[in-house]
Amino acid sequence: MNNRYYQSLQTIIFSIANIENYIGMPKIFEQYNSNLQLQQAVERNLEIIGEATKRLLEIDPNILISNTRAIINTRNKISHGYDEIENVQIWGIIINHLPKLKKEVQKLLDK
Repeated sequence: MNNRYYQSLQTIIFSIANIENYIGMPKIFEQYNSNLQLQQAVERNLEIIGEATKRLLEIDPNILISNTRAIINTRNKISHGYDEIENVQIWGIIINHLPKLKKEVQKLLDK
């Protein structure tokens, strides 16, 4: 496995773990929505995930990760402020997309 490839996968797993730790259990939207520091920490880790995903696509355009374009687009929206991303959109990513991404990346790391 290419070193940059492996490091990018590890970066994604680490950033997902950070987000999970920041959010805690149970996952409560109101706690996220009312905490600017938490929002910024989560958004920063989503940016990191997007950048690592971009690197992975450069190495392997056929990588078995779902929604790679959406991951990168989210990173761009957060970092460049193209559109205001609402907390409910970020929350949807946390609840609906990060668990699947984590499984897919872990599967690639286990190869």
